Amino acid sequence: MRPALALCLLLTMMTPTTIARDTDAPDVTATSRATTPVPPPPSWLSDLDALYDTDLRAVGLDDRTFNAEHWWSVATPLLDKHHGFRIDEIGRSVEDRPLRHVRWGTGKTSVLLWSQMHGDESTASMALADLFRFLGEHADHPLVKQLHANTTLHIFPIVNPDGAARFQRRNAQGIDLNRDARMLATPEARTLKALFDQVKPTYGFNLHDQRVGYRAGNSDRGTAIALLSPPYNHAADVNDVRTRAIEVAGVIRTALEPYLAGHIARWDEEFDPRAFGDLTTQWGASTVLIEAGGIEGDVQKQRLRKLYFLGLVAALDSIATGKHAGVSPALYRDLPENGDVWPDLALRGGTLSVPGHPPTRADLLVNFRNPLTETGGAIADVGDLGTKKARRTIDARGLFIVPIAGHAGERTVIEANDDNDEDAGSPMPLTPGASARFVLSRDPQGRDVVWTLDGDVDPATPSPPVR
Repeated sequence: MRPALALCLLLTMMTPTTIARDTDAPDVTATSRATTPVPPPPSWLSDLDALYDTDLRAVGLDDRTFNAEHWWSVATPLLDKHHGFRIDEIGRSVEDRPLRHVRWGTGKTSVLLWSQMHGDESTASMALADLFRFLGEHADHPLVKQLHANTTLHIFPIVNPDGAARFQRRNAQGIDLNRDARMLATPEARTLKALFDQVKPTYGFNLHDQRVGYRAGNSDRGTAIALLSPPYNHAADVNDVRTRAIEVAGVIRTALEPYLAGHIARWDEEFDPRAFGDLTTQWGASTVLIEAGGIEGDVQKQRLRKLYFLGLVAALDSIATGKHAGVSPALYRDLPENGDVWPDLALRGGTLSVPGHPPTRADLLVNFRNPLTETGGAIADVGDLGTKKARRTIDARGLFIVPIAGHAGERTVIEANDDNDEDAGSPMPLTPGASARFVLSRDPQGRDVVWTLDGDVDPATPSPPVR
């Protein structure tokens, strides 16, 4: 996306109070809407923030849709054995891709971190590459010295390489790996469980992305980061294991509050006996779930990647030093739960002009496979949408919504007598489930076009011109 366009989207679509501020310089005066005052962030935060872009950010991960092979080509040079790293192959995926375990540190406190159980959730894997660079290239940094002496980090990056190859949630068998902790039906889940049993971690980090549309509680603010201390039973009881996880979650919030006040949420505490975070807590590891949502305008999650990294460093530092002990649980409890999921795009007040059907006044909702880049659009709803909100809205009053067909470069408006065998059995145009392929036109025939959505939004023209 062009820089000027990205800036316009960022300024128009984000709330002015928090995420819109420059993340390169934390605003330590940011306040929380919660009732419990949030302490100042760690004293080292500003210095590490300033160091990030030039000396910590792993180069080569600008596009978040990488596969595992590319990620390892970036990460492996950072994992020099002379910097204390050890890499072991510990299993193979369904499609025979290697599953690897990275070990670093000499301390007695064992910490297990795993990322990308869902193949299309890559923010944590980017942040882990940054962590490797920090640990390897900055051995004299006080934080690195403390971590090396007091912790042993066990990292299982990209648990689902087959899913990453397709940038899809599930593995090659169609199984959600984060719902396979009980049955262990997949080789990837069995590998993670075997690693857990081997290292017997005191702390665990279950690293994910969540849907961009989540709101923070009942607000209009999008969730950038969501946290959870997963429960170990249906009663969501709190024992010593969960207490430590709740404290660490509070530390992460404290570090990220200057950047994301009002945009940090927590997941509900419904116990799922199939989920890894819930069962690792049950097995004795103080586990924290971290979910990266989205920041409007941050289409490749590069700003969020940086904040994810800073939050991880804060959490690990608190474990290495024991500073999380006694952190108020209210810092976690006061966070709003993830609220509604807003659709990606709403067109309001237009008139549907589908061949063979009478013109119909209707609103239209579109969801995208990749919401931040607005690609892979499909119709989510049509009709009178009332006050339903969306992440972005286009005023289509006075315009006709006309479906299109054909391939890129040779698109045509669908005619009443069109008979496309390739689409047999597919949803009718402009109905839920159909691909979002249409033009906004001043006439019902789609000849006087003012804007086009052909599955993907063209970043050069994200909206119709102002009328």
